[in-house]
Amino acid sequence: MHQCANHPPPDHYGRAFLIGILLNISFVIVEGIFGFATDSLALLADAGHNLSDVLGLLIAWGGYLLAKLPSTTRHTFGWRGATILAALFNGILLMIAVLGISWEAFHRLETPAEVNPKTMILVAMVGVFINTGTALLFSRGRKSDLNLRGAYLHMAADALLSVGVVVAGILIQITGLLWIDPCISLIIALVIFAGTWGLLRDSFHLAIHAVPKSIDPNHILNDLENLPSVKSVHDLHIWAISTTETCLTAHILVGQDDDSDTLLRSISTLLHDRYQILHTTIQIEHDRNPLDGKV
Repeated sequence: MHQCANHPPPDHYGRAFLIGILLNISFVIVEGIFGFATDSLALLADAGHNLSDVLGLLIAWGGYLLAKLPSTTRHTFGWRGATILAALFNGILLMIAVLGISWEAFHRLETPAEVNPKTMILVAMVGVFINTGTALLFSRGRKSDLNLRGAYLHMAADALLSVGVVVAGILIQITGLLWIDPCISLIIALVIFAGTWGLLRDSFHLAIHAVPKSIDPNHILNDLENLPSVKSVHDLHIWAISTTETCLTAHILVGQDDDSDTLLRSISTLLHDRYQILHTTIQIEHDRNPLDGKV
């Protein structure tokens, strides 16, 4: 028995991606203008960093759009796996951003750079609102879709970084200590690393067809083996075909005279209702020795 349904991502996130990208491109332009006007290397560097967030959103949006393409004879699951690759690439991009922030912070600890605290605070506050607003566009979807989680983390990380710049600007204005800025940047880099590690780990596991984190294969095995007439389950395979959809295949051993159709309906209902698995292929095998009990 094979069950396969096409469940493309919800359409409303396409608009969220478009709004997020336009907002962030606008912010990059603003930062660039202020950076050149004030001769601020910090603002120009942050503008370059924010360009990586635009790239991250574009990658996530690309995966989202590809996942909506229909199945073909060559791509029998369509392009749903693109969402997994997008999440993985976003995890890598965030890690690169962490390294970049840390490198710049250590460099500025060795050679403190003159900054304009008022300009830092003003531009960073704009960044807080834009990045937080963009992150909220993906806040709900991040819990069920790893690709949307990648987009969310990109924007949440930048919002956090902008908050850090605001705090650093205020403290520098009060104390005049230039090392405050790189120290806060290092703390934020650690926080971003902690949040990104889970995304990178989970997306890598999905990319190599591991069982999704939200599913315990032992629970599924026990539930299947406890169904009436099931003697044993073997060749159980569970993997993700996208960041929101899971596939399962299994061989089910039953008695020689057991009703296969009724059992298949029970398995389908169990996997759908309890584990949200919609793509299943079940092979029923009849035991040739009806005298044997469950094995």
